[in-house]
Amino acid sequence: MKALFNNFYEKYHHDLYNFVYYMVKNKNLAEDLVQEIYIRIFRSYGSFRGEASEKTWAFSIARNVIYDYFRKEKRKRNYANQTVDWDEMASIVTIDQKLPDELLIEDEDIQLIYRLLDECSLNQKQVIVLRYIQGFTLKETSEMLDMSIGNVKTLQHRGINKLKNCMKIKNGKEE
Repeated sequence: MKALFNNFYEKYHHDLYNFVYYMVKNKNLAEDLVQEIYIRIFRSYGSFRGEASEKTWAFSIARNVIYDYFRKEKRKRNYANQTVDWDEMASIVTIDQKLPDELLIEDEDIQLIYRLLDECSLNQKQVIVLRYIQGFTLKETSEMLDMSIGNVKTLQHRGINKLKNCMKIKNGKEE
């Protein structure tokens, strides 16, 4: 089992971590979710049929872990919205919008695109991260997300258009 973990870690950890990090934009949370991904991988490794590559299979699990996290967070927010006086909380809590890793990125356009990814749907964001940030092919992306290549192309196109429109608005060039 240790050899299996080491093998997975060496081959896929960097890509898995980056994917999760770009989706949640929080280092500690990304580390926790990657840990959950490894747990799910090892629990279900015996049922891996080899119909797709290990990497594709691992990213499918990662996608499901991220979906589960966002669903859980949505339920928490809905509950919190019903029970918390947000006006009162806003006067107590201040939130720093800048991520530490963003401070390392010097190109303002890249920083803007990184922040604007949150304007895209979850599926668009996943496709853009996998295709353009991590450099996966259309086929690999479609397998990882369990979507047709046509669906990936559509999400990619819509996501890029969304980012372009948001950039125009942010740069004061609204048409």
